[in-house]
Amino acid sequence: MKHLFSLSALMAGFSALPAMAQDALRIDGLEVIGAPVDGLMGFQPAVTRLAQDIHDLDYLILVIITIITLFVTGLMAWVILRFNAKRNPTPASFTHHTPVEIAWTVGPILILVLIGAFSLPILFRQQEIPQADITIKAIGNQWYWSYEYVDDGFGFDSYMIGAPATLTSEEEAAGAVPNMLNDVMITKLEEAGYSRAEWLLATDTAVVVPVGKTVVMQVTGSDVIHSWTIPAFGVKQDAVPGRLAELWFSAEKEGTYFGQCSELCGQAHAYMPITVKVVSEAAYADWISKAKEEYAGIPSTIQIASN
Repeated sequence: MKHLFSLSALMAGFSALPAMAQDALRIDGLEVIGAPVDGLMGFQPAVTRLAQDIHDLDYLILVIITIITLFVTGLMAWVILRFNAKRNPTPASFTHHTPVEIAWTVGPILILVLIGAFSLPILFRQQEIPQADITIKAIGNQWYWSYEYVDDGFGFDSYMIGAPATLTSEEEAAGAVPNMLNDVMITKLEEAGYSRAEWLLATDTAVVVPVGKTVVMQVTGSDVIHSWTIPAFGVKQDAVPGRLAELWFSAEKEGTYFGQCSELCGQAHAYMPITVKVVSEAAYADWISKAKEEYAGIPSTIQIASN
């Protein structure tokens, strides 16, 4: 099956942080992995079991539909050439052909059973939420995300870099325009540790999780329906007001990953990105200590003493 997949792959409620707080909580040196690339096709690299499952299923279905397409095209060509009026001036008049009728009934059934045998376990793996190492609540708002680290007692808002809420009066005086890329905005991106390539993707505050740990996201909305998704993780969940849904992932590689709100949610829907940074356990412990102090006012010394 791995060879088959390889063959088919060839075919196919807290305020935004001020600048000083961002400097204190920034994690530099992470490779940007989960981001769209101009001119390329296909999926982003899979860094979770869930994403790899989706890729494998997609490749399997691609092989199946390619075989069906080639078979039907070949059959049509044979019928056109073999049974045209010139070569077959006296057409047959029969109306039934039992073996053919059995074949076109049994064949699709077997194909659907094959697809179901691979897709249902993947679906169950996505929907059966495991025991969480870390639980984070994601709340969709027009047009930003709020995050609460449930087990650690703090939260923050996450805006796209360049959104009106992220601009200072000095930046506006220098020529910064909300949601518009110019020299001032490029400088703002670079100061936050990003490049021009991450424009419309990078946020002022990122979700930070440790590599290899099971993260459960509780997803809801505060106003209209939004959708939280990270393509490289293979996860997507609608954020519906009044409902609390869950998804989970365990990222296998450190790096910076991007997503977007994937449910049309109003005028600034296009400016509602998601940034997740997957870091080492040591870096995460350091970040969580600083984050508790910054967002919840819990001094790091108290955290160390309690441990």
